[in-house]
This record gives sequence, structure tokens and C-alpha cells, in this order.
Amino acid sequence: MKQHRYRIQIEHLEDTKGQPVSRDPLSFDVGNHDDVFHIVEIMCARGDFNQDTSTALAVGLKLFSEVMLENKDHPLFEDFRPHFVEFMKKLKGKK
Repeated sequence: MKQHRYRIQIEHLEDTKGQPVSRDPLSFDVGNHDDVFHIVEIMCARGDFNQDTSTALAVGLKLFSEVMLENKDHPLFEDFRPHFVEFMKKLKGKK
């Protein structure tokens, strides 16, 4: 399957007390069958959440769903898959 390629990077800015954290960023490359930037635009346009929350939800869902799609026969996803499918139908159904 052809995929878009992305580099994901996350930086730890502050701990729970608001103190700066000195830690190297976590970075990895990943593929996805969807254009994640387009999905983020759609999620932000829905207006369900603020832009940061919508972006986090869209990116998180796309990363998770691609892993589940690529490992659809893994027993870890067996019980969860039907619930995720229903969630995605509900998410996509709301305009």
C-alpha cells in the first residue's frame, strides 16, 4: 500500500510542576495511507475542540489507526476493533 511519509517529533517542555525539562526530543518516521495534514484541517474545521486539541486528536487517531490497520490480525486489537470502527463512523458522520 502506498503511504504518505511523516516525521513525528515530540518535545517535553515542562513537567507537571511547570518546570522546564531537559530531555532530547523523541522523533520517528511513520507512514499513513491518509494525508494527515488534510485530516487535521478537517478536524479543526469541525469546531468540536480548540485547534491544539483537534490537532492532537487527529494526529493521535491517525497514528493509532494506521498501526491497528497494519496489524489487524493482532490479538491485542481483537476486542477493541469493533468499538473503534463505531467511534470512527460517529466521528465521520458529524458535520
